[in-house]
Amino acid sequence: MNPQTATDCIAFEGDRRVAAGNLGDVARAAKELLDRRKDASILIFDGMTGGAIDIDFRGTVADVLARLPGNADATPASTEVDMPSVPRGPGRPRLGVIAREVTLLPRHWEWLGQQPGGASVALRRLVEKARRNGEDRDRVRRAQDTTYRFMSAMAGNKPNYEDAIRALFADESTRFEELIAAWPADVRDYTLALAEGAFHREAMANSC
Repeated sequence: MNPQTATDCIAFEGDRRVAAGNLGDVARAAKELLDRRKDASILIFDGMTGGAIDIDFRGTVADVLARLPGNADATPASTEVDMPSVPRGPGRPRLGVIAREVTLLPRHWEWLGQQPGGASVALRRLVEKARRNGEDRDRVRRAQDTTYRFMSAMAGNKPNYEDAIRALFADESTRFEELIAAWPADVRDYTLALAEGAFHREAMANSC
């Protein structure tokens, strides 16, 4: 859809992108800019949710980083967990196949028995198809919500904003791109990056 991709975090001063990357690097760049220009106003967004991240910029760069959610500069210690041994049950464990009881009506068993590969193969195929369809719907919904949050914060006063929101949730990708084409470049490009998976057309193409 566009060359820019969504990142962990991104910082904007007005309509201009000033930093992108992990939270620690973005907060550092934002703090350094605020120290140089006291009148600057910066918003930082979470690339996964599209929501604004509240950061306390008082004190030094080290003070700001120490207060970050989850302390972004800290390196988590590695831990090892002893997994209990699991006794082998029926089925084919080397292939990850586990035998479970399935209750179906006679007509269901009759239909399954007529499918290529038999009942087990047909059931696995049906489950995988349902799982993929569910994941596609969830991906589209998450991308729509993420894009909406960012647009609400950054583009509420931009031309065609309300129509673009409607196009976003109406699965109208081409119209969506046309409606936001005149927005400031950094805001437009990041909106498109967040919306990359918000339309079923793109979601289906990516799953192929």
